[in-house]
Amino acid sequence: MASSGSGSGGGTAGKNGASAGPSGSAAAAGPVGEIPQGAGPQTTYTVQQQPPAGSCHYRYEKGEPLPDPKCTPGATSPAVTQANLATTICRKGGYTKGIRPPEAVTGKEKQLNAASYGYKGSFKDAEYDHLLSLQLGGDPNDSRNLWVEPADPGHKPGSGVNNLKDPVVETKLHTAVCSGKVTLKAAQNAIVTDWTTALSKLGLAA
Repeated sequence: MASSGSGSGGGTAGKNGASAGPSGSAAAAGPVGEIPQGAGPQTTYTVQQQPPAGSCHYRYEKGEPLPDPKCTPGATSPAVTQANLATTICRKGGYTKGIRPPEAVTGKEKQLNAASYGYKGSFKDAEYDHLLSLQLGGDPNDSRNLWVEPADPGHKPGSGVNNLKDPVVETKLHTAVCSGKVTLKAAQNAIVTDWTTALSKLGLAA
């Protein structure tokens, strides 16, 4: 799900450079099948370093945009675990609002990440999106977990953000995790691998 305003934050201020985690150092995706872990919610967020301009490439599945796994492998928050779901992402009253980075941070990151992906469209039509959403335990501002997500197929230019990832996939996965139908890790792995097939892989597709 998108970060506040145009995007979401915790780490060093960044200009275009190697993809970096909260420490600002170059960050790799980790072993195959393992999602990197970020710093988690911060009291103060700073603009994160983004991959070099033009170094990231969108993938498409039936016209739907997917991020470059080398640039955007996703990142989990250490504050959310299978053991504490009831007091974090599944608690009544919500969890995500208080941990989102401010737009002053995410707006700058969105511009830098658009250059990373070579996005040339209107920013009004693109979402600065958490690949692993906050409601699924994604890190709020690790650069590995955020990407400029283009609009879905058939979108009318200038009509604003539209995608199926937030309202359909993320919401259904969150419900399944909180009801115990699937584990947190299974949901995280499925959406990071390919958000367009996450529901069907977990037997949750309508």
